[in-house]
Amino acid sequence: MTSSRSDRDIWSRTLLLLVLGLVCYGLPGAVIAALPLPLGEQPVLRIQGSNTVGAKLAPMLISGFFESQGLREISVQPGSVENEQRVNARNAAGRSLYAHVAAHGTGTGFVGLKAGTTDLAAASRPIKSSEHAELSALGDLRQPQAEQVIAIDGLAIIVHPDNPLNALNTTQVARLFAGEISNWKELGGLDLTVQLHARDDRSGTYDTFKELVLAAQGKSLAAQAQRYESNDQLSRAITTNRGAIGFVGLASVGKAKALAIADGESQPMPPNTALIATEDYPLSRRLFMYAKPEGQSPWTQAYIEFIHSPAGQRIVDASGYVGQHVEAIRQAPQAGMPGFYRQLSEQAQRLTVNFRFDEGSAQLDNKAQRDIGRVIDYLREHGKLTDSVALVGFGDAKNDSARAALLSKLRAMAVRRELAKHGAYVREINGMGAELPVASNEGDGGRVKNRRVEIWIY
Repeated sequence: MTSSRSDRDIWSRTLLLLVLGLVCYGLPGAVIAALPLPLGEQPVLRIQGSNTVGAKLAPMLISGFFESQGLREISVQPGSVENEQRVNARNAAGRSLYAHVAAHGTGTGFVGLKAGTTDLAAASRPIKSSEHAELSALGDLRQPQAEQVIAIDGLAIIVHPDNPLNALNTTQVARLFAGEISNWKELGGLDLTVQLHARDDRSGTYDTFKELVLAAQGKSLAAQAQRYESNDQLSRAITTNRGAIGFVGLASVGKAKALAIADGESQPMPPNTALIATEDYPLSRRLFMYAKPEGQSPWTQAYIEFIHSPAGQRIVDASGYVGQHVEAIRQAPQAGMPGFYRQLSEQAQRLTVNFRFDEGSAQLDNKAQRDIGRVIDYLREHGKLTDSVALVGFGDAKNDSARAALLSKLRAMAVRRELAKHGAYVREINGMGAELPVASNEGDGGRVKNRRVEIWIY
């Protein structure tokens, strides 16, 4: 949906405060040397794809990026088509520049990349194998130069504020959206008919929900579900119907009530910042930008680097998503924790980043490679480069628990090697195999979450 005037005013004030802090916190190259101007009235940046990314986050990041380039008179205006926006600015010579954002669903971004009508595909899910193959002429879109994790989001399951339920497991959520549970009293709730609200088929939000919830339980979305192109529109609809349930990105919960979610043997987890930052929350997900790996424009390259900078990630926070900052948090000891892990939670603090891996692999993924640098910066800033870090590896049991235990330790050792390359020396490592799962091991998505290395500091 297009932005209201009040939304744009909030964005402007937020960006002004953020930009005032850029000198203190630094940007890549401060104000970067002037980028080349396009010929005619062409946009300097074109972004197509996810409504989750494009509705608010992408325009805010573009506005902050334009500020970092010394541009002025920056404004965000609705486009001539719903869910499209134009970010306008002027350079020091008074020339008008603009970027265009079209937020019609993740799939449309990859179509735009193939057609050459966009510089960046915004996505609220990873690129599919079919899309990867179809765009192979552009290069490998899974390599680090092409695939950028720009933020972490939590897929929130939302209900009307009057709904007395506080938690569901993914099996119950799947049965609800498949139409198998038709009245809330079947789950101990009110005697009300369940009303289903869902994103449309072009949405990466729907793709994520379908993969993590419906397909994982062998279910399909009920035909009676009302569909929406916009997260915000769906969230508003939930608050007008006491029997309603839906799913949205974290930034669009609004006045609805977000439920805690359990998956497999995990405890119910609310979509809070710390659990989403570590990607432990069962329905957490990454938000992406994809670009062809070779031949990116200077504007595209500079925009990507701005997104990854501390200033860019502060804008991610301001937008309502979770930035990729590294912070230390206390994790309360709980009954049933293995002895080593319980002792660790009593004596150390956990950092809000997990390193994750492909199945059967100890190779860090694209996000983890950037996170190594973020962790090194944190350790250096806090004087923790030597003998302060504990690494704890986890795996998914799948067919062989012994193999999971071995891989969990090998993954921790892989992270230790990467940290050592940058001058950080680990105090201890431990491989815990398939213990303490954060998601179900029945599906690929859950197993990916369980294949992780946590980092703790004393």
